[in-house]
Parts: sequence; structure tokens; C-alpha cells
Amino acid sequence: MNRRARRRVFMGDASIGEAGTNRGIGVVASTRASGIWRILTGILLIVVALFHLYLVVVAHVGGTLGVLFVLQSIAALVLAVALFVTRGVLRRIVLVLSLLFLLGSLAALLLALTVGFFGITEVWTFTLVPATVVVEAIGIVVAAIATAVMLRRRAA
Repeated sequence: MNRRARRRVFMGDASIGEAGTNRGIGVVASTRASGIWRILTGILLIVVALFHLYLVVVAHVGGTLGVLFVLQSIAALVLAVALFVTRGVLRRIVLVLSLLFLLGSLAALLLALTVGFFGITEVWTFTLVPATVVVEAIGIVVAAIATAVMLRRRAA
């Protein structure tokens, strides 16, 4: 699709889509939807990073867990920034990595709450544990939708 046709598609001209087809509205909706879900994923990654930094700085979580929380915060911030600055295939890779990161983060917390994770145990009453579970679960759903929309848009 050339630049002029792309501009018409983004301006909402339903009569002209890719290669003269009648798919203009679908392209616009898909592009906007993938952008919105991607931005929400980035925001939730930033919130997860801030939760973990808060636990290290304010709640004074130290030792191995503190180091892991700092590393997790850095990784979440790097993924969030990458979601905003990358394009094309690299953006798809970052989106899938963000989904895997959130899945791993929630899985580690749930393991620590139940049977322990690398010798680390956690309780539901500790600072931000319930909020972290909720935010990470929402992040997983949002990242999964963002990934599905972006991959579907690529297949179309």
C-alpha cells in the first residue's frame, strides 16, 4: 500500500483500503486497537516495576529478594520503553516477551505464596501482595489481547 492510500485508510476512508480493496475500516480499527492495547500493556509494566521498587525502597525488602525485585523492575521498565519505541517485528517480539515476563512474575509470586520459590516464601498480608496479584493478572490479560490483536493484524 502506498503512502497516499495509507493516509486515506488512517483518515477513515472506508472505500479505499489495501490495494484498492474495501478493507479500510478494518485496518483503522485494528491499528488503533493494537496501539491502545500495547500502550495499556506498557503502563501495566510500569506499574509492576513501581510496585517492586516500592517494596525495595519503602518496605525495605532486602537480601536476595531485594536484588531480584530491582532486576525485575529494570526488566519491566526496559520492556515498557521498548513497547513504545520499537516497530514491526521487533515490537511483536517485545510484546510476546512482555506477556511471558508478566506470566513468570505472577507464577513466581503464586509459588512463593503457596509452596515457596527458591526458598522464598510469602504471605498474602505482606505489603502490596494482593495488589500485585491483581495488577499482574490484569497485565497478563491485556498483554495477551495486545499480542493477539497485533498478530491477527499481521496475518490479515
